[in-house]
Amino acid sequence: MLDAGYRVLLETSGERPLLRVPAEIIKIVDVKCPDSGEGNTFHIENLEALGPQDEVKFVLSGRTDYEFDRDFTHRHRLGELVNAVLFSPAFRKDATGARDSSHCLLDPQELAEWMLADSVPARLGLQLHKFIWDPAVKGV
Repeated sequence: MLDAGYRVLLETSGERPLLRVPAEIIKIVDVKCPDSGEGNTFHIENLEALGPQDEVKFVLSGRTDYEFDRDFTHRHRLGELVNAVLFSPAFRKDATGARDSSHCLLDPQELAEWMLADSVPARLGLQLHKFIWDPAVKGV
């Protein structure tokens, strides 16, 4: 696809090695937070495969996740390493019906306030598919 001139984006949880992925592919890498139940699945050596066009995202459930993400972002200088660092509040697993922030495990306003207070080099992101479609819908 690269040879044909396409722009290729790869979204991954970061649990598989990325060093062999061509640098021209834009990598969007999810670092699993402690409260996700999948913490410690991120391969730290994947940071070596990231460059200025790539993104790192975190989906947060609460203050513990925030502190982990904030410290990870500062410790690994993600703000200088990649194009974007995104912090997004997680939705409840049983969320259904209303398509609003009441289903977020972490209030987006509170998350924004923490980020501003700590000067985290990240952007607040919302999982738009949860706001557009019923949060219980999969595959969108």
